Amino acid sequence: MSSEVRVPTLGESVTEATVATWFKQPGDTVAVDEMLCELETDKVTVEVPSPVAGTLSEIIAAEGETVGVDALLAMVSEGAEGTKGAPEPKSDNDDAPKAVDAGAADVKLRESENIDVMVPTLGESVSEATVSTWFKKVGDTVAQDEMLCELETDKVSVEVPSPAAGTLTEIVAEEGSTVEASGKLAVISSGADAGAKASAPASEQAPAAAKSASSGKDVEDAPSAKKAMAEAGLSRDQVTGTGRDGRVMKDDVTKAIEAGKTASAPAPAAAAPRAPVSADDASREERVKMTRLRQTIAKRLKDSQNTAAMLTTYNEVDMTEVMALRSEYKDLFLKKHGVKLGFMSFFTKACVHALHEVPEVNAEIDGTDVVYKNFVHMGIAAGTPSGLVVPVIRDADAMSFAGIEKAIAEKGARARDGKLSMAEMQGGTFTISNGGVYGSLMSSPILNPPQSGILGMHKIQDRPMAIGGEVVIRPMMYLALSYDHRIVDGKGAVTFLVRVKEALEDPRRLLMDL
Repeated sequence: MSSEVRVPTLGESVTEATVATWFKQPGDTVAVDEMLCELETDKVTVEVPSPVAGTLSEIIAAEGETVGVDALLAMVSEGAEGTKGAPEPKSDNDDAPKAVDAGAADVKLRESENIDVMVPTLGESVSEATVSTWFKKVGDTVAQDEMLCELETDKVSVEVPSPAAGTLTEIVAEEGSTVEASGKLAVISSGADAGAKASAPASEQAPAAAKSASSGKDVEDAPSAKKAMAEAGLSRDQVTGTGRDGRVMKDDVTKAIEAGKTASAPAPAAAAPRAPVSADDASREERVKMTRLRQTIAKRLKDSQNTAAMLTTYNEVDMTEVMALRSEYKDLFLKKHGVKLGFMSFFTKACVHALHEVPEVNAEIDGTDVVYKNFVHMGIAAGTPSGLVVPVIRDADAMSFAGIEKAIAEKGARARDGKLSMAEMQGGTFTISNGGVYGSLMSSPILNPPQSGILGMHKIQDRPMAIGGEVVIRPMMYLALSYDHRIVDGKGAVTFLVRVKEALEDPRRLLMDL
């Protein structure tokens, strides 16, 4: 019986890949989940495992070929069929050469099993993570699904559970080290002698590790990388490979070219120097490395300022009607829908209403094109102990008040617990940021690229207002719309903010779509 090996899902908006390297050749014996080949897309490198144990009988897509999603890559023959291409069938004893050295070793293999703990899927466009914390140490007994360590990417934190019950015998990636997607983190021994294995010094694995590292020099580089190196005039020793066993990938060549440009370019202006610090003050300082999430937040915000022609326009809204409506129906709303009626659903509805009238605020620039979104995926900025994250409520324009409130409550809880997935923070078309919960009276929010608009909400504060020729006290809120002036004109930005104001000051307009 033969099984097909096909191209896996490559991620959002990625439809094809290049076959970079085959790790196996026709006739080779393969185990379940053993890596057969490596695919290279314009965003990530994807390893393709064998779906079954058997023999690689045929390679359909050779190295260098471009293949689409679900395209046929190879055929693997299972069971007895898998041995047809071999010169001689192996006996049971031939399959266990390690057992020849000592009889006790064979017993050991039966009693216990080494299980690798691998880096889980990190999400689209995320290729590496930092090991932030190990909850267990070598020699500790672990239960299946018990948390072993926590990884930190530039977007989310990921907890890694134990794949089996046993003893943690080796930690491959220490705290602070950077690991690639599908990289090896640790080894778990399950079985009777797992505890004995835990006492083995880690140095025993050093020769094997060194051998693996040195073998990278004999590994064939990705065809696309070879072509890129030839076009750029780079030699192999000028590029650091980050692929499997140190092979050079196309991204590595791109990084090497950029590094060369940086070296030859004039040195950028140095960061502002720190003020002089006395020895006594220095002894009382604490230096903490920025988390990957905080580094990414800093980089994205600065990139937003450098890329977009960002401008902010302001207005204020009288919250009297919204507060009255909320006060009148909040108990009935909670009883029927099981969730509290907050202000965010009103603002989300008002923004959706305004985005329909001013679609350029819900668009983005792609090269020389403007991409208009005929849907609203609303990003709701949320502060967490690790930093600011923006979970996305998809198709918010088609949701009810109750649906929006439930989605906001659920996403907010997951954000605070660090449980948001990559998919939950991608694809937003517009963002709302509520600085008012922290007491902010006025601020200018920064765009969340590639979006063209973000609405900043602020603190509700009683202020004297002139209404009908009289001075009255009203609950007022300042609104701020930051927008990309490359795509949104001043008229459109002001119109958007006025429509939000009108919808909130007379919520009946939302029901009438006015």
